[in-house]
Amino acid sequence: MTPFVIRLRDRCLSDCTLQPTLLAADPGSKGTGLALMRLENNATEEKAPAIRHVLCLFQLVHRGFQIRQALEQRAGFRRRRRSKNLRYRQPRFDNRTRKKGWLPPSLQHRVDTTMAWVDKLCRWAPVTHLSMELVRFDLQKMENPEISGIEYQQGTLLGYEVREYLLEKWGRECAYCGTGDTPLEIEHVVAKSRDGSSRVANLTIACHDCNQAKDSQWLADFFTTNKGLKKRLKANGLSADVRLERVQRQLKLPLRDATAVNATRWALFGAMKTTGLPVTVGSGGRTKYNRQRLGIPKTHALDAACVGKFDTLKGWRVPT
Repeated sequence: MTPFVIRLRDRCLSDCTLQPTLLAADPGSKGTGLALMRLENNATEEKAPAIRHVLCLFQLVHRGFQIRQALEQRAGFRRRRRSKNLRYRQPRFDNRTRKKGWLPPSLQHRVDTTMAWVDKLCRWAPVTHLSMELVRFDLQKMENPEISGIEYQQGTLLGYEVREYLLEKWGRECAYCGTGDTPLEIEHVVAKSRDGSSRVANLTIACHDCNQAKDSQWLADFFTTNKGLKKRLKANGLSADVRLERVQRQLKLPLRDATAVNATRWALFGAMKTTGLPVTVGSGGRTKYNRQRLGIPKTHALDAACVGKFDTLKGWRVPT
């Protein structure tokens, strides 16, 4: 069984003094990370700095895409029954109503499966606090980074949503040469000197060498003529033609993942509040700051362990 659980039946909870335990979640569009942690030194989630000790790490893989495909197949069967004059029940479109807070089944699945594991872990462990990353991807900012006004004041997290989205979209590696263990910069595919926009569809992530070497060249010319890029691609075992095709394909990807996270974040927060436990939230910028400060690698489960305010994270090198 994973996780391995032993239920102690020979004692009463009223006679025991239990350390506070925190269950944190990092919601995502394709997967959600969960981390069960013990708060040491009698700390509570409200009294930072706290010392967290990781007990278990989980990564829940969602089936949103399969659910959407199944619904599309069902819709196709229904269309065929109507067009082939087969015997079927009369349509009742006018009678169908959606309750307040309704989510498509592919998105509701993310909330339901996450809460199912939250309930299981609350039964298996004496969870006293819940925490989640309440990240918001600003789609308007992604589509038009030059937007201004009182709602976009300068701050420490200015542009964070765009950069984090691009890092996730391009796999945290240089889109051109595939190098991942180096600082990455936001790069315009069509240079601004050639009337390229700053919309997210024209932005990518590149290492400093590729960013400087590309300059204002067209994408195809950069891959075919730049000797330095070809040398780096060869060192990484990549082909220039295949890499060019991948970049062109990735640029056309829609903002589907960011939209899914935006649509489900408040629904998951509301579901967690129904447990009766105190729920705290943390921003994506805080999670990234904690992860980089402690030198922790990027995974959904470890992101969950880094949500919120705390001082030290112990025992995080456990299997997920």
